Amino acid sequence: VQLVESGGGLVQAGGSLTLSCAASGFTFDDYAFGWFRQAPGKEREEVSCISSVDGATYYADAVTGRFTIFTDKAKNTIFLRMNDLKPEETAVYYCAADRVVVGSFVRKGAYVPKQLCTEEAPERWGQGTPVTVSS
Repeated sequence: VQLVESGGGLVQAGGSLTLSCAASGFTFDDYAFGWFRQAPGKEREEVSCISSVDGATYYADAVTGRFTIFTDKAKNTIFLRMNDLKPEETAVYYCAADRVVVGSFVRKGAYVPKQLCTEEAPERWGQGTPVTVSS
């Protein structure tokens, strides 16, 4: 089971980046996915989460309206489009996954990505990709 992030880099304030997370080794459609970030000297925080089951999404208040999470199931990839980036959003961005389909039991609905982002400890994590926003 592997999650590999890419797409991080240096961008000026107000600029845009799209992060990618390639998933392998498990059934993509059985999982919800999330993006989290950890700035230097700070705790990791949630950014956005999405469920593969029904496409339900959740965004942290700080990124609502500027970031978009989406998936490409044909490529088993999760994306995070980030617009109007701010210097305080400089951080290592991590992709995470948590299983929501086990046999015939399916968790679905708007609460799933919110729960993943705000309450659960995802079972799988990527290594992270650094994003630096210059002022």
